[in-house]
Amino acid sequence: MEKAFEVIARGVCIVEGSLLLCHGRDQTNTYLPGGHIERGESAAVALEREILEELGVASQAGGFMGAVENHFTQSDEEVYEINLIFRLAIPGLAPGEAVPVEEPWLDFRWVSLDRIEEAQLQPSCLIKMLQDLPTEDGEGVLGWGSNYL
Repeated sequence: MEKAFEVIARGVCIVEGSLLLCHGRDQTNTYLPGGHIERGESAAVALEREILEELGVASQAGGFMGAVENHFTQSDEEVYEINLIFRLAIPGLAPGEAVPVEEPWLDFRWVSLDRIEEAQLQPSCLIKMLQDLPTEDGEGVLGWGSNYL
């Protein structure tokens, strides 16, 4: 089995106690919005680029919140990733309103922070980390998490 190593920039966008999550249209699990960091770009710039590509709207990466190590198998490939997580502001988006999508294989939805377990958020260690944030607007630090075994 081949092993891939990936570095991902992800964003925590919390508005009115709800978290913006992404998922593949053919998948049941969800994850924080963002994507791969390309050579020559910072993690914050990568996050803003990914949001523009996936949602078609400008965003603002805020402060660094933490990192999460993730390990899983996808299409017979062992994947090991480091997720660098930032606060994320996307002006004009709010729970209860349609989220624009530019990529046909993706969908986005708002999930109340007290229901993120039901959303099958991956990496799963993020569930408790996000629930433990001190305020509902996403202020705080996540720290380090891992599901690597």
